[in-house]
Amino acid sequence: MKSFLNGYALFFQYVLTLLMGLMIVPVFLQVLSRFLGIIPRYIWTEEVARFCFVWIIMLGSMIAVRDGSHFDVDVIPKPKRFRNQGIFQLIRHITMLALAGIFLWYGIDFAKFGFAQNSEMSGINMLSIYISFPLAGLSWALFLGEKIYQDIRVIRGDTDPKLRL
Repeated sequence: MKSFLNGYALFFQYVLTLLMGLMIVPVFLQVLSRFLGIIPRYIWTEEVARFCFVWIIMLGSMIAVRDGSHFDVDVIPKPKRFRNQGIFQLIRHITMLALAGIFLWYGIDFAKFGFAQNSEMSGINMLSIYISFPLAGLSWALFLGEKIYQDIRVIRGDTDPKLRL
């Protein structure tokens, strides 16, 4: 399972890199059309850049959950015992899993809503953008399942919390 999740996350990293490069094209065209007047103004460029940006944000959040590089706020001081650290991590990951469930559950309805719509400017079916929300929820759930398993191992005393899977 770990090798599958590693490949899954690596795929998202490649797609994220591709989208970052792809987003440069419509933004560059938009800048040229606004300031040089050589090219006619393309309204679709702004929309395509916005759609790429939505996907970049969602893919970035999926990768951040996998890597544990998302932001978190320490309200309570970190416990010194490994077991207690595991308990706090488990609570945090279960809370994140609940949010992943919300994104997955309501994201499916959101994607169905997008399937019936097309963008006015570019003609892109909105499902291609809205599907990123349930995909993020599903990916978060997969990555958090691995983290919860590790947290349970830490609580049981099987491993050090600093040694992640």
